[in-house]
Amino acid sequence: MTSFLAAAIQLTSTSDPEANWAAAEEQIELAVRRGAELVGLPENFAFMGPDALRLDLSPMLAERSQKFLVTMARRYQVALLGGGYPAPAGEGQTFNRADLVSKDGQLLARYDKIHLFDVDLPDGNTYRESATVQPGDSLPPVVEIPGLCKVGLSICYDVRFPELYRHLAASGADLLMIPAAFTAFTGKDHWQVLLQARAIENTAYVLAPAQTGLHYGRRQSYGHAMVIDPWGTVLADAGVAPGLAVAPVDPGHGSRVRAQMPSLQHRRPALF
Repeated sequence: MTSFLAAAIQLTSTSDPEANWAAAEEQIELAVRRGAELVGLPENFAFMGPDALRLDLSPMLAERSQKFLVTMARRYQVALLGGGYPAPAGEGQTFNRADLVSKDGQLLARYDKIHLFDVDLPDGNTYRESATVQPGDSLPPVVEIPGLCKVGLSICYDVRFPELYRHLAASGADLLMIPAAFTAFTGKDHWQVLLQARAIENTAYVLAPAQTGLHYGRRQSYGHAMVIDPWGTVLADAGVAPGLAVAPVDPGHGSRVRAQMPSLQHRRPALF
């Protein structure tokens, strides 16, 4: 497999889905113009607003988001990750769902987020994702994108659970996709170091699309969408404005790093 360009998109999504899809398409087009063959959208790319409105809109958001991803992938001939959108999951609940679509519009993989963000932060903000989101009941998949590489899916809060990424690496993932809407408070201390840790310990590339800025009320995201290589080097960082982090992914480099630092081969899971 040869080197290719990957793009992590950064958005400031709001409660206006039409505006969100338009902003996402603008960045997808820019990424493809720069040569990207794999593009990732962040968590909540289609909607980021109050829970009650998200629940009301979830049937429409799921249908339109799935159609959007297929249309964009075919229009721009790019493999595309929709990093998280609400899909109905029963009375008063949604899944937080990510879809990976090939450049010809075929669904390659689907993942419903399994770790839910129920946290009381020192800045006074409280998050209870489980109040309206139902966790998935399956481990995230690893899938080969034709002509590119094998990727493993995850969403945001998953990044704090290293055993999930061990599973992805053991299943053959060369690249870990971590779309997120990381809070501004936690992001400043934890976002980059967690992404680098997941890359280093699994000797894998990381593609981390992100939300940024103020969305509604007090909900603010950290930004800094990134592409990180298997040595832990940050290859691209989108900063705090909507935009792109674009960098090459070289499977050959990943193989060389794994040969030089064969920690995955040295694991002794029977002792744990």
